[in-house]
Amino acid sequence: MTAVDLDTTKLDADALFRRKRLIGFGIPAVIFAYLVYIFFAFDISGLAGRANWDNAVTLASDSWSHKVHVTRDNRSGEVSYTVEGERKGTYPDGQRPDWVTGDEVITIDLGAGHIVRYLPDNRTEIDIPGYPLIEVQAQGRSLASSLPDDLPDWISASNRRIGITTPEGRITLTGARTEVFNYFPGWELFWFTLDSPYHGQGLGTILFGEQLDHARGNIEGAISDWWNNAMWRHKDVAWAIGETILMAFLGTMGAAIIALPLAFLAARKFTPITLLRATTRRLFDFVRGVDALIWTVVLARAFGPGPLTGALAILITDTGTFGKIFSEALENVDQKQVEGVASTGAKPLQRYRFGVIPQVVPVLLAQILYFLESNTRSATIIGAITGGGIGLMLTQAIQTQKDWEEVAYYIVLIVAMVMFMDWISGWLRGKLIGRKD
Repeated sequence: MTAVDLDTTKLDADALFRRKRLIGFGIPAVIFAYLVYIFFAFDISGLAGRANWDNAVTLASDSWSHKVHVTRDNRSGEVSYTVEGERKGTYPDGQRPDWVTGDEVITIDLGAGHIVRYLPDNRTEIDIPGYPLIEVQAQGRSLASSLPDDLPDWISASNRRIGITTPEGRITLTGARTEVFNYFPGWELFWFTLDSPYHGQGLGTILFGEQLDHARGNIEGAISDWWNNAMWRHKDVAWAIGETILMAFLGTMGAAIIALPLAFLAARKFTPITLLRATTRRLFDFVRGVDALIWTVVLARAFGPGPLTGALAILITDTGTFGKIFSEALENVDQKQVEGVASTGAKPLQRYRFGVIPQVVPVLLAQILYFLESNTRSATIIGAITGGGIGLMLTQAIQTQKDWEEVAYYIVLIVAMVMFMDWISGWLRGKLIGRKD
């Protein structure tokens, strides 16, 4: 090797070293710049400032607890006792919670020394340990109170509305009504409503005890009252889950049935006509390029809301996706197997049936079953738009902004449904394809 060759080799090594060092410094710089961009573009600092952790804590506690309302109508003077403020959770006449006492003066003991008294003439006393006695008088639409001008952050007050939040409960006062919210853990009335003879009864009593309803047996009556529970709507929930799974099934299977013959038109090995092949591929690009949610909105405008609209939206989107996947699988088939079938004198359709389909079936089934499980999740969101399935019930529960335990219940059911579909699709893959995940 000459001196010139040595110098050239050294220059190349130096250039390579400088290039690697430049890349080593450049990549972290690009990542840092991208993170800075995210910080300002997504307004991370503003998001942190707008975060309300008290609301987050309240939301979390509402998901595993329930509240009992003690409400006085300031116009009629009538006092009602309801679970979650719903008419379906109203205590029967003559019954009320044991922490409420008195007749002329209704005394509500929230615990830890927090006492609320409903007095005659729409007057209210609120006794909170460590704070002066609060007296409020409802006068038409206005409120007169003994509250000072300087209020703690757990009291909000005006001449129209007073809100008090304590660790033991909440009190809201307006000219129209006075309401106390007392919180308790658990999903109250999940099994039976207050008007059911089985409410408050243990499992042993229902199974082995004396007959609680003279018209029905205990087991029959308990199942009927649970299934027809007006507050938790177990029957409606079961129907909604069935609608969601049906939307996913119809959409996925319908798309697979339509996409398979079209995939032959998009595969080069089976469609030599370039124009026909390109047109089919562009059709696949079009239908899968528009998200299923967009198709849902378009179809809902055209055909109206309903689970069938959701199934059609999944079908259209997945037809494009399946068409692309199936055509790629067809491109990779082994021609020797097709030629072997052809050597027996098989016609073209028979060559496809016995020489092509057996090769691509494992790939096709695996993709179809995977999309069936994935579309079960998608059908939840689509159902919220089209007005069907468990997604609609979840959206309705969220919009009320009060029954977050129902939201938690629906979320648990959705997760369980997805887990079940994941298990059943894996089991089917093992049975049909001969392997398990």
